[in-house]
Amino acid sequence: MEELVRFDGGELEYFSFGSGERTFVILPGLGTRSILFSRMMISAAYKRFCDDFTVYVFDRRRNLPPTYTVREMAHDTAAAMRALGLRNADIFGASLGGMTAQFIAIDSPELVRSLVLGSTAPRVNKRLLEVSEKWSAAADSGDLAALTESFLKLLYCDATIEKYGDLLAHMNDGLTDEELRRFSVQARAISDFDAYSELDKIKCPTLVLGVEGDKVVTADASREIADRLGCELYLYPDSYGHCVFDEAPDYKDRILNFLYKH
Repeated sequence: MEELVRFDGGELEYFSFGSGERTFVILPGLGTRSILFSRMMISAAYKRFCDDFTVYVFDRRRNLPPTYTVREMAHDTAAAMRALGLRNADIFGASLGGMTAQFIAIDSPELVRSLVLGSTAPRVNKRLLEVSEKWSAAADSGDLAALTESFLKLLYCDATIEKYGDLLAHMNDGLTDEELRRFSVQARAISDFDAYSELDKIKCPTLVLGVEGDKVVTADASREIADRLGCELYLYPDSYGHCVFDEAPDYKDRILNFLYKH
């Protein structure tokens, strides 16, 4: 089900599926298109959650301002959750969504039952800054070929590219100027992201999932979060890419096993 939720003068698109008693929120990573574009794929990937969870997948707000921080993303998502009456949710944030999820858990702990952080970081590091600046520059110049080439190089493992490379090579075809602007605004938000000093405010059970050889955030970023929180950490081998959450066949099982323990 696709919906639009209004809050504090803002609007945010989302979709939901499943009928379980628990609430599971997915916060996606940085993307060039609305999350609604991937709703069928996401719904299928998380089908096994449907009996025990009602799943909500949130996009970023409409009408993004020229500058928009990760903390503002978290504020908007929390406001949308409150408007929908969502409390005590299990939240899974991937990449930029994981950065957003950290601030939700820090600033709005009453909304969070547990936290799963995938392929993300507690603060911007050298590698992450280089990647985000490269992506925002390509988007600003409208260089779709460079942006797509970088995505393929940095996000996916060799096996994924071998199997789906022809399809992925067209992922950014036909992007509008507004879609590129939104992407650039979100990429630039990463440049001053820093939740590290406040991670001790996160008290809910947390699972960190990363990948060795992550070319976007680095595996050390996952270790930083887990060390700071003293929480569970699992790192996939470097045969997977940054988008291990879409590549590893046992990824959703690891999330579910963690959620069922809490």
